[in-house]
Amino acid sequence: MTVDGGEPLTVQSAGAALRAGRVTSVELVTTLHAAADSLDETLGTWLARFDEQALAAAEEADAELARGIDRGPLHGIPVGVKDILATDEGPTTAQSLVLDSAWGVGGDGPVIRRLRAGGAVIMGKTTTMEFAIGRPDFSKPFPVPRNPWNTERWTGGSSSGTGNGVASGQILAGLGTDTAGSVRLPAAYNGITGHKPTFGLVPKSACVPLGMSYDHVGPMARSAWDCAAMLGVMAGADPSDRTTVDRPPEDHLAAIDRGLDGLRIGVIANDAIAEGSAESTMAVLAAAVDELTAGGAAVEPVDVPLYDEISIGAFLALQAESFAWHRSSLIDRWEDYGRPTRLTIAQGALINAGDLVQIERVRQVARVAVLELMEQRRLDLLVGPTTGHGAPPFSGAAPSATSIASLHTPAWNSTGFPALSIPMGFDPDHLPLGLQLIGRPFADGLVLAAGHGYQQRTSWHRQLPPHHR
Repeated sequence: MTVDGGEPLTVQSAGAALRAGRVTSVELVTTLHAAADSLDETLGTWLARFDEQALAAAEEADAELARGIDRGPLHGIPVGVKDILATDEGPTTAQSLVLDSAWGVGGDGPVIRRLRAGGAVIMGKTTTMEFAIGRPDFSKPFPVPRNPWNTERWTGGSSSGTGNGVASGQILAGLGTDTAGSVRLPAAYNGITGHKPTFGLVPKSACVPLGMSYDHVGPMARSAWDCAAMLGVMAGADPSDRTTVDRPPEDHLAAIDRGLDGLRIGVIANDAIAEGSAESTMAVLAAAVDELTAGGAAVEPVDVPLYDEISIGAFLALQAESFAWHRSSLIDRWEDYGRPTRLTIAQGALINAGDLVQIERVRQVARVAVLELMEQRRLDLLVGPTTGHGAPPFSGAAPSATSIASLHTPAWNSTGFPALSIPMGFDPDHLPLGLQLIGRPFADGLVLAAGHGYQQRTSWHRQLPPHHR
């Protein structure tokens, strides 16, 4: 969905139009329903659409705004929900034949309740990789999400439908989950913005777990401003999730316009970044860093301590944690799992208690070491590419483009630090590439403000894919 000049509609611009009376929430929802009617068969965005409920919620939002009731920046905004988060409308499948249909009967978890309280319109449940892990599986009776920039390419996972839904104009924003990069990878591959909040900032209750100590629920949208608006509604401790941290509420839009001037930024220079990335990606990264410098930031190269260890550790530990949750079902219903999912999760059986203890020890040492590095070098942020390559094909990709080494996201699930992926340009195949910004714990507002500052200077996040309504 576009506005005058052909630019994509955002949460920010739609909110302004709603309040100025130039559009209604019902009109937004109706237009996005038409986009889904047109694009979903090709892109595989939806597992379940809540069309009637969405229209009813939009009517209520319009009526409230007409009466002067304004619930905030999400009031009347259509959003999607990754189908591992329970909603009142149901169902929740985790895109699997295995999940018990009784799972999630309690309905909305705290994040969904907060979105509704903020006036957001829930459009439906978006596609995912099965149980938020693995690869696209053509053998099961579920949609295979495709990339709107090239439908022979993957969306990235596992928040696939939210990623391609925002990019293609079927929703203005949505929820993803991120255990090793599952918000940031589809954000990068689809040319949108995705934020992994600080661990403990957003509750994970009523979310099918993958790796409980690595899972994050995060916003995905066109821009950093939009993600900040969502995070302001989503964040906050909840007694249903013991991992959440009780902190004073924060308006993540309050300082969104601080700009880049005066920021000190470390460009991650570990060998793993260049070795896992195409030369063209590194060239685009260099141009993005130049733009940060032009905006007033001071940049310098840094080596992140224990980077390789915490990257590999995240994958190993999430497999072990996932295996613990799926063990009985794997025994009883092996064939009902998709092959990529069952093989990935089953590897968790090979990781013993001693391995997990060692992973946790290294994880904590790394947290302290990275914070000490940032303190000693007086760094506000770290930056690097989100991925080493653009979106890979479903098959036949070069091993370097599909390897774990090309994914530059899991280290920050190990530390729990906030990490944001924003579009920074294109590869030679005109596929989007992502710039990743990482901050100190609970400096989410600064990370989002830096992303917004970059997006004020660039237009990559406003580019439209061929498959866009």
